[in-house]
Amino acid sequence: MNSSMNDNIKDKVIVITGASSGLGLAAARALSEQGAYLVLGARRIDRLQQLADELNSAGQRALAVATDVTVLADVQNLVDTAVNTFGRIDVMVNNAGIMPISALERLKVEDWEKTVDVNVKGVLYGIAAALPHMQRQMSGQFINVASVAGHKIMPNGAVYSASKHAVCALSEGLRQEVKPWNIRTTIVSPGAVDSELPGSITEADVAQGMQGFYQATAIGADSFARVLAFAINQPDDMDVNEVVFRPTRQLA
Repeated sequence: MNSSMNDNIKDKVIVITGASSGLGLAAARALSEQGAYLVLGARRIDRLQQLADELNSAGQRALAVATDVTVLADVQNLVDTAVNTFGRIDVMVNNAGIMPISALERLKVEDWEKTVDVNVKGVLYGIAAALPHMQRQMSGQFINVASVAGHKIMPNGAVYSASKHAVCALSEGLRQEVKPWNIRTTIVSPGAVDSELPGSITEADVAQGMQGFYQATAIGADSFARVLAFAINQPDDMDVNEVVFRPTRQLA
């Protein structure tokens, strides 16, 4: 059967956290182009509003909602705005993340706490906010953004890897639990993809090394957008559970 590749994206209501830059921004542009309704969350409301204005001026439908994913009420407001405006939520993209990596011996406890708050609790809050709506609808899809670091651990990356392993575990548990409501679950684990992640590293020497690695290795954020479109676009009876992707030149 021949049908347009975009059939299952068009008119879907998609919520994306961390949408003001990097992966979330690229995903918003690509999915909007394919006819989705976008509800975008991030802390930087000025940048987010700029993106929404850009999409709306191109004839799409996008809303910007100031959202700190470490605050449950913010995430609930983001999702409720989508449902109140468009009547439903079809896809929840838990994308917001930070990567302030460093050796454990440096005892950057505040960085550890922020990493857990954003990367783990932020995803949990996204689930808490969207799941009741999807259960009521008897449909929906969660896309939780993990990382290659959720599959392998390297020096300096213990806490970041732990947070992304947690995203994988939560997503798999969620997948098993939501069968009665026809809800789909997808883990996307990118390697080095151009984003502001290295900018969240607080240790100067570690940041310098990671910046160099990204400059030599990273591919564009549109790669992430294509993976999201692929997962969302599958027919409703097909659940793409996990995609791990790296730049072709990335070894680790």
